Amino acid sequence: MRNNSSVFQFGLISDIHKDVIHDADGRLRTFIQSAQTNQVDFILQMGDFCIPIPENLPFLDIWYQFEGPKYHVLGNHDMDGDGHQKPDGAYAFTPEETMTFWGMPTRYYAFDHAGVHFIILDGNDKPVDPSGYYEYIAPDQIDWLKSDLTNTDLPVIIFCHQNLARQDGLVNQPEVHAVFDGFNKQVGKSKIIACFTGHDHRDYVRQLDGIIYAQINSASYHWLGGDYICQRYSQKIDVQYPYIKYTLPYRNALYAIVTVNMAERFIKIEGIESEFVGPPPWELDDTPKNLDTESLNPAISGWQLSF
Repeated sequence: MRNNSSVFQFGLISDIHKDVIHDADGRLRTFIQSAQTNQVDFILQMGDFCIPIPENLPFLDIWYQFEGPKYHVLGNHDMDGDGHQKPDGAYAFTPEETMTFWGMPTRYYAFDHAGVHFIILDGNDKPVDPSGYYEYIAPDQIDWLKSDLTNTDLPVIIFCHQNLARQDGLVNQPEVHAVFDGFNKQVGKSKIIACFTGHDHRDYVRQLDGIIYAQINSASYHWLGGDYICQRYSQKIDVQYPYIKYTLPYRNALYAIVTVNMAERFIKIEGIESEFVGPPPWELDDTPKNLDTESLNPAISGWQLSF
C-alpha cells in the first residue's frame, strides 16, 4: 500500500487457461507472489481462468492466498466443457455455475477504489445471430452500463475479457464505444480513462478517442490452431493436455503490475518478458506462413500513458 492516496497499484493477469496448460498452478502462484511482494491494493483476473470442476479447487486455493481484494472477469472459455462449446454454440456450464465456483457475485458489476470507479463487463452475452463463441454485450447490460456511468462522478477504468480495440472483438463494439465516447463528451473530459481487455493473447496498447485500450497478453500461450501443431513438451504432458500442441507457450508466466497516478494523470503498466517454448510458427516446416504476427510477442510490454 502506498502512502500517497493519489497513487495505487493493482495486479492484473489474463487467460491463464488452467484447463489447457499443464503448469497453470505455477503460473498463478508466481503472479500471487509478485502481487504480495509489490503490496498491490488488489488483484484482478481477466477471464479464461478455469472451469467449475472439483479438480480445479487447488488452483482456486492459490488465488485465495492473496489476502487483499480479488476480482474476476468472465471469459468465454470459463464455461467450456472439454475445451469446446456444445454443437449449438451454447456453453457446457452456465455463467452462474462458474460464478458460484469462483465466488463471483454477478456477471457484471462495479466497485470504487482510491477515487476511481472500476467497471467489470461481461462480453459473453448471446447475440441475435450467434456464431462460435459469444462476443456481445446485450441491451440490458448496455442499459446498466449507462446507468452506472451516470451515477458516478469518479474517473472510470473498465475491464472486459473480449477486446474492444480491434475489429475482431465484440460484435457490437461500435455501440459500446459510442457509450464510452458519449459520456466523455458529456462531461467535457476523459471520464473513462482506460479499458483493459484480454482474450487476444497478444501484446499491444492503443489510444482511441482519448481512451487507453490496453490488451493484456495471456499468462500462458498464444493459440495457433491445427495448421501449426508442434509437440513442445513431453508425450505424457501432451496426452494429459491434448490442446497444448495447438499452442505457442510462453516459458514464464506473463502478468502486469499496473500503477495509476491520479495526481500526475498517467497509467504505468509493468509487464513480464519471457520467450517461446520451442520454435515460433514461422520457423516450422510444411506449415502455412500467413499467420498474423502483429503483436505476437511472449511478453507484456511496459507502457506509461497519460490520460
